[in-house]
Amino acid sequence: MKQETNQTTKNMSSQLSIGSIAEGTVVGRDRSSLFVDLENNGNGIIYGREFYTAKNIIKSLKTGDKVYAKVVDLENGEGYVELSLQEATKQISWDKIRELKNSGELFKVKITGVNKGGLLASIEGLAAFLPVSQLSPEHYPRVADADKQKILKELQKFVGQTLEVKVLDLLAEENKLILSEKAKSEEKTKETLKKYNKGDIVEGKISGVADFGAFIKFPAFIEGVPQIEGLIHISELDWQLIENPANVVKIDEVVKAQIIEIKNNQVFLSLKSLKESPWKDIEKKFKKGDVIKGKVTKLNPFGAFIQIDDKIQGLCHISEFGNQKKMEENLEVGKKYDFQISSIEPKEYRMSLKLVEKKEK
Repeated sequence: MKQETNQTTKNMSSQLSIGSIAEGTVVGRDRSSLFVDLENNGNGIIYGREFYTAKNIIKSLKTGDKVYAKVVDLENGEGYVELSLQEATKQISWDKIRELKNSGELFKVKITGVNKGGLLASIEGLAAFLPVSQLSPEHYPRVADADKQKILKELQKFVGQTLEVKVLDLLAEENKLILSEKAKSEEKTKETLKKYNKGDIVEGKISGVADFGAFIKFPAFIEGVPQIEGLIHISELDWQLIENPANVVKIDEVVKAQIIEIKNNQVFLSLKSLKESPWKDIEKKFKKGDVIKGKVTKLNPFGAFIQIDDKIQGLCHISEFGNQKKMEENLEVGKKYDFQISSIEPKEYRMSLKLVEKKEK
């Protein structure tokens, strides 16, 4: 980070006012006061609460040192200009950080701690926060079941490490300073993504697996951006219903995928779009009104998923039973039953079913 004099100190007026930043020279101290020569503006003093609040700063100062302090009172009862060293330091720090944000400059920070939402750091003596969502793709914690404790454990690995970041947002009034690591490569990634279009087929390597899908890295073809990382959502891994993405793809596996969307600097891909749809010509095999055998694979509050074919599942809606309790009384996961096809919608990949009640003999 550049240690430049910030705009606040550059533009200090020779005429003091309450809230302005004054430059002075330390000329003396006692047990509870620090005396500052303000040249043409008289003598300043840091004492009382302001002295104890800034004692960690004051203990390193000696006679002759230059300091910047915020004017609290233009003249106290003893004729001194009352000053605050702590407030000036804080204001100068915020101004430096504001310059960093405006310039978009990258700088390095050391990670000092974690919480469930991200990483903690300190810049210019101010607390900063790096959310999980702002980590670079290579540092994003890929926890298969999205367990918060597991994510926290993964984040602990960064404590003591140095990361290169940008200032994403700052609210000095609320003491909030938000950082971003992924922002450093977003512009390059944005340029790279112009080379790709929806429908393109890419070859890449599975770089991570989570409960919601799998990450894939593929060539960027641009200097400084070795690879692009996209997401294959669980619903785009295969035509059949997937419970665990790890059952479909493995880390480091090389696959071909089709780009289905590029949005907000993110790439979304599909494996199933490159596989023949089991819904193609399904109306030649099944018709409305047909009675077929189906295996119950899952019970949800909105209905039951029924396996009809290798990769075709239909839904027996909860309304067919009245409530969830009655559905669970009539159906058992893993068992086969007779169902009647109520409707087939190939374009929506949807089949609605109705349980065929057994006739009493």
